[in-house]
Amino acid sequence: MTTTGHTSTEQLAEQLSATTLLRFATAGSVDDGKSTLVGRLLHDSKSVLTDQLEAVERASLGRGQDTPDLALLTDGLRAEREQGITIDVAYRYFATPRRRFILADTPGHVQYTRNMVTGASTAELAVVLVDARNGVVEQTRRHAAVAALLRVPHVVLAVNKMDLVEYAEPVFAAIAEEFTGYAATLGVPEVTAIPISALAGDNVVEPSANMDWYGGPTVLEHLETVAVSHDLSGCPARFPVQYVIRPQSAEHPDYRGYAGQIASGVLRVGEAVTVLPSGRTSTIEGIDALGESVGIAWAPQSVTIRLTDDVDISRGDLIAPSSGLPASTRDVEATVCHVADRPLTVGQRVLLKHTTRTVKAIVKDIPSRLTLDDLSQHPAPGQLVANDIGRVVIRTAEPLALDAYRDSRRTGSFLLIDPADGTTLTAGMAGESFAAEPPSAPAPDAAEDKGWDF
Repeated sequence: MTTTGHTSTEQLAEQLSATTLLRFATAGSVDDGKSTLVGRLLHDSKSVLTDQLEAVERASLGRGQDTPDLALLTDGLRAEREQGITIDVAYRYFATPRRRFILADTPGHVQYTRNMVTGASTAELAVVLVDARNGVVEQTRRHAAVAALLRVPHVVLAVNKMDLVEYAEPVFAAIAEEFTGYAATLGVPEVTAIPISALAGDNVVEPSANMDWYGGPTVLEHLETVAVSHDLSGCPARFPVQYVIRPQSAEHPDYRGYAGQIASGVLRVGEAVTVLPSGRTSTIEGIDALGESVGIAWAPQSVTIRLTDDVDISRGDLIAPSSGLPASTRDVEATVCHVADRPLTVGQRVLLKHTTRTVKAIVKDIPSRLTLDDLSQHPAPGQLVANDIGRVVIRTAEPLALDAYRDSRRTGSFLLIDPADGTTLTAGMAGESFAAEPPSAPAPDAAEDKGWDF
């Protein structure tokens, strides 16, 4: 489809909402019934293949269960089935006539916090499960804090096992009030509370006949109708260059295009742009999408940009409108979640990967480590170990065009990588976290930075 340069922002938003994709993550404490909820959601929405259901039925019978254990639809690892817990992040793809979904079923154990961070990092909605008998527990607060830290715009509180508390409205109301109040202190913008029984199917896909006091949506109905934000006018355009296309063929002797995926915002033919980090300026001459020239393109489309000038551009450069450039910096302050088994230490040499750009860097300081239980900050921990969340100060060898994570989850995030073996060490979010920040310790002297050429 060719889109003219006169297409309005409103028309683009309508096109995007016509076939929306919702990425969402589920989280909950052990035995809250999270995997059962996911299985029920897939089963009742007719998103399970016959052979998958037959395999679950056989596995359930082998465990002495009379009815299919729907949790087995997502708990695919042998260790998960044996222990009855979720360990890895299980991704499931399904669709209804109203929307397409990518579901990340994340673990509930404390030692798998890094897995929840991985699953929720790209989610637009998080479903946090609570056992109606236990209410809001410590792990519930952790999951809410991680969702707030990752700036997940929508949170669903699913109060599960309502059948075990006789579908009592006061029980649900008390849990919803406590969780909503806590989420508000974290800056979570929106919480939708839904009373459910995943085992019985109440309010998961079909409305419950046992809770006529509840007049809100079912879980699936909310997932199908929640607004997926496409704020095209409010997000500055960012285009990380992934590949330079130069056919040098008889048909295209002078063609030079810069291919990649638009990270945010809108790009238009005729728009003045700047290439970072060089600072060279030019104008968009053309935009190619799916083999056709278009006048306008928007995130998250994959396109090829052509400029009026022959500018030296390579993979890792960022093209952005000259009127709304990100700040370039070599000093990065960020909140990070450490995901590797080996610790992250002050003075450590790392590679920092931001969009399509990878640069050398040094961990200059680790000012604090965050305790998710009470959101307290422990100053100067010296290192971060697996599942730790903390603040870091990083010095890079080259300037990075880095947005604040609160402004752009795509161009405000980065990874720290071990330069020796390529292992991912840490996931980072540039800028301030939701918690009050303690004063940072003085950065180590530059004379200590031996080993890198900067």
